[in-house]
Amino acid sequence: MKYTFIEEHRPLFSIRAMCRCLRVHPSGFYAWLKNPLSKRAIEDQRQTKLIKEAWDESGEVYGYRKLHDDLCDQGETCCPNRVARLARLAGIKAQIGYKRRPGKYGGKPSVVVDNTLNRQFNVDAPDRFCLTVMQASPAGNRSLTLPISKPTRGSCIWRL
Repeated sequence: MKYTFIEEHRPLFSIRAMCRCLRVHPSGFYAWLKNPLSKRAIEDQRQTKLIKEAWDESGEVYGYRKLHDDLCDQGETCCPNRVARLARLAGIKAQIGYKRRPGKYGGKPSVVVDNTLNRQFNVDAPDRFCLTVMQASPAGNRSLTLPISKPTRGSCIWRL
């Protein structure tokens, strides 16, 4: 992180002065310039890319356990702890809970609803009410629905 800062600000300040302020050795900075990323860091970047692709294909639902299974199916060799660490650093989290999230597979919402305040609600007929009477008999339950002008107390009301 410090070496990256020094490299970005090379045109503005001297390297020795920045190394002195950041309390790092100039020789360490020059060694970092020759080989900035280790083999492990390069491998981490490659596997993070694979993890991100598998997570996107799952609809951003999978956690590190299923992502590890996907990597193993692709022929990658890695342990679940490494996948968990890389997923955490990349900001990848599993969808928690059983409630279905909006979207195709539980990811981001795909449908935008228009503003209902701008709609015109025109009615072609006034409200009508119906009274439904349920009757139990040995032959079976029967119901009768009658149109009424206004609701009565204790009756079941449906708007048509």
